[in-house]
Amino acid sequence: MIRVLLVHDECLVRSVLAEWLRQESDLAVHDTSWRGAPGTVRSVRPDVCAADLECADSYGIPPLGELCRPGPERVRPRLLVLATANRPGLLKRAVEAGALGYVDKEGSPQNLLRGIRRVAAGERFVNDSLGFGFLRAAEMPLTRRELSVLSLAAEGASIAEIAGSLHLSHGTVRNYMAAITRKTGARNRIDAIRISQGQGWL
Repeated sequence: MIRVLLVHDECLVRSVLAEWLRQESDLAVHDTSWRGAPGTVRSVRPDVCAADLECADSYGIPPLGELCRPGPERVRPRLLVLATANRPGLLKRAVEAGALGYVDKEGSPQNLLRGIRRVAAGERFVNDSLGFGFLRAAEMPLTRRELSVLSLAAEGASIAEIAGSLHLSHGTVRNYMAAITRKTGARNRIDAIRISQGQGWL
């Protein structure tokens, strides 16, 4: 039996997907929002976390690391993400978090089943339709830390708030913002946010 935790912030979509997955005799399915995911991972100890990369609570920063931490038995759940090719920034975050499976949300539901079973077996699963998104992710000029800074800025956070959230000095945050502005070819922070959102980096 494969223990699956489905993480999705849209309750209706999550409930329908979970009920559909529960029809499979080899799957034991639990579901939760991103907000409840860390606690549910600890209590359920899933073999596979199938997580939608869109996170309502934190713009562009799904807390993927919380899903991949070892549980009480020091076993790290395997991560499968539901993604789209037009959000290369989120794909890059998933790669950095060690995701083993990548299912295109615009593809067949059967891909999700195949992905869960492959990932549970320790095998990589990637929908071919996400290839262009991975190419764009590889070409992104911003580092993971710069993306985190810019994502918080896009939420309207001040320099001081960004520094507090990421445990950085105010000067370091300003340096990151200067680098982001330069790398994106933007005129200022607002322009950098606009450009990055248009490219799907955030």
